[in-house]
Amino acid sequence: SNIYHSRAVLMSAFDFLHQVGSTHPECSIVLHLLNKENECKLKMKTMLMLKFVYVSGCEMQWDGVSCWPTASEGEIVSVYCPRLLVSTALITRNCTVAGWSQPSLPYYKACYYEAYEQDEDVGKEKNYFDTLRLIYSVGYGASLAALLVAVLVFCCFRKLLCTRNYIHLNLFVSFILRSLAVFIKDAVLFADKSMDHCTASTLQCKAAVTFFHFCVLSNFSWLLVEGLYLQTLLLLTFIQTRRLLWIYVVLGWGSPSLTIVIWALLKTQLDDEGCWDNLESRLWWIIKIPILLSIFINLLIFLNISRIIAQKTKATNTNQSETRVYRSLVRSTLLLIPLFGLHYVLFAVVPENVGVRPRLYLELVLGSFQGFIVAVLYCFLNGEVSSFCTETVIRARFVQLNSNKNTIRFLLRSKKKSRGR
Repeated sequence: SNIYHSRAVLMSAFDFLHQVGSTHPECSIVLHLLNKENECKLKMKTMLMLKFVYVSGCEMQWDGVSCWPTASEGEIVSVYCPRLLVSTALITRNCTVAGWSQPSLPYYKACYYEAYEQDEDVGKEKNYFDTLRLIYSVGYGASLAALLVAVLVFCCFRKLLCTRNYIHLNLFVSFILRSLAVFIKDAVLFADKSMDHCTASTLQCKAAVTFFHFCVLSNFSWLLVEGLYLQTLLLLTFIQTRRLLWIYVVLGWGSPSLTIVIWALLKTQLDDEGCWDNLESRLWWIIKIPILLSIFINLLIFLNISRIIAQKTKATNTNQSETRVYRSLVRSTLLLIPLFGLHYVLFAVVPENVGVRPRLYLELVLGSFQGFIVAVLYCFLNGEVSSFCTETVIRARFVQLNSNKNTIRFLLRSKKKSRGR
């Protein structure tokens, strides 16, 4: 019972460590333990095939979390905690006359609290993870609502759909799909509480995971398109950007589609296990590399844009009107940080065992609320959108006033005619 309790607490500890970039990360530790169990049992079978004879001591044993090697009587054996917990703690057992002793410390104490060095009560940790899950759900819900309103604004006012806003619109759609994919994935994988979603291998869960990965890829692709478009505007002033629109569309939707098709075909042929959410699979790099590449290119674009704007601002031959424009671009560039997703660069270079709690909060808040931030910055606070909406409201009121005047005139004329009769 202690072993099952340890596994349950370990899965609780590992929950959310990769929430932003994967599907249901608690499955990673389950699948990791299953792989280790298979490896341990294979070693046991190999020993039996080689007719290994135990003179005295303890046989190899799988305890549900770790594989304990053969040991002589009186020998003390130590193993590390599961590597996914990024813990350097050691678990120790003695080989006695009666067999293996109990571990020196339960796994959930030795490994769990090594990785999360703050609370001593499992109940507090559960509340902590519940808080993170609440933030995660509220963030994506708020993003979904704000993005739907933003898309509605752009679709209702077709005159706003220039090349720049058309790219914004596609970015909004990619964020909407990403938010929907998260809720769909949760509903499919956790609809049946009695089902072990980590080892399940149904068509529905594979489709949900595949759709989720496609939405994440599309989201990062359109973040890259935003950066490329702004770079094009600054470097190629006189180019007609509408001609490049179809190239952007192919890059934003086509490249993720091709990537996910290749990944799904390879998963079907080479790694058709579970719900295709095993992060230890080498095929995961087919999805991870394009995302990291998009982040890296956007980082270079961001630095180059900042350099260009700084040079133009400091130029001596620049008049005051151009200086105001460049300063406006500087402010816009600073607002591009959440748009480009550059905060993921920080997470990519910081080791996973450093600042686990702050890291989780940052990933969840910035990741889930990113769509909301983008909708606010590029629609609700967009000067072009607000001025156009204001003009539309004024025009509607003017039309209504004219309509009321015409109605009054018609009534007065009708009244005069009736008197004349």
